[in-house]
Amino acid sequence: MKRSNDFPADVTREVAHRPWPLPRSPWVMTQSWHDLLFAHWPEDRALLASRVPSVFDVDAFEGQAWLGIVPFSMTNVGVRWLGNVGPYSHFPELNVRTYVTVDEKPGVFFFSLDAGSAAAVSVARTALCLPYFRASMSVRRDGDAIHYRSHRCEGSPPASFLASYRPVAPAALPRTGTLEHFLTERYCLYALNRRGKPYRLEIHHAPWLLQPAAAEIEVNTMAAAAGLALPGAPPLLHFAKRQDAVAWLPTRV
Repeated sequence: MKRSNDFPADVTREVAHRPWPLPRSPWVMTQSWHDLLFAHWPEDRALLASRVPSVFDVDAFEGQAWLGIVPFSMTNVGVRWLGNVGPYSHFPELNVRTYVTVDEKPGVFFFSLDAGSAAAVSVARTALCLPYFRASMSVRRDGDAIHYRSHRCEGSPPASFLASYRPVAPAALPRTGTLEHFLTERYCLYALNRRGKPYRLEIHHAPWLLQPAAAEIEVNTMAAAAGLALPGAPPLLHFAKRQDAVAWLPTRV
């Protein structure tokens, strides 16, 4: 995915869908996410809780917790006052995540984030203490199909993902109260800083437009690398063509 300079200037204009107001401080970072696959598996809530810092409550939908693996491509990675950060503004990324809540604000907790940019990995580890890993990654498009490869270059145990996926139905907004809404409509991430203190990083974007998806997953050791086992059942799959987002500086919780 090459760099594009088409980030929308009015990204914060649409706010009615947010579960809480925008932060009062100015946002500091832009990102555009492309050709996302949301692959979700039901997971034991107690198992996830054993892998998540206890300060974060693992979230569940109708009593069921979920583990997500999300491959996509990134462009428009930039700083508000500087714009896109040159050749570092576009790269593939793949995250392993679950869902947590703090102070009634639902968000995302990442077990790992693999990226095809050494610079992005270094900055995110240093500035945000997020579990980023450098990976050898490729993304190829063939019509509406996405062929995605990722192999972690560092870290133990190794982690790989090889899949082809595509949308299979028209896009729609997930309705409030549905599982699709629970899994995607989240406007912050949670993590621990280098002193082990929890923080929240707020984000904003338009409501997700999701499409049911099909996928052929040939290799997937991403969950195992995080000490988690996937159930034998096939995943719940959704595709999103694009999402433009802004992010704020972290704040303590």
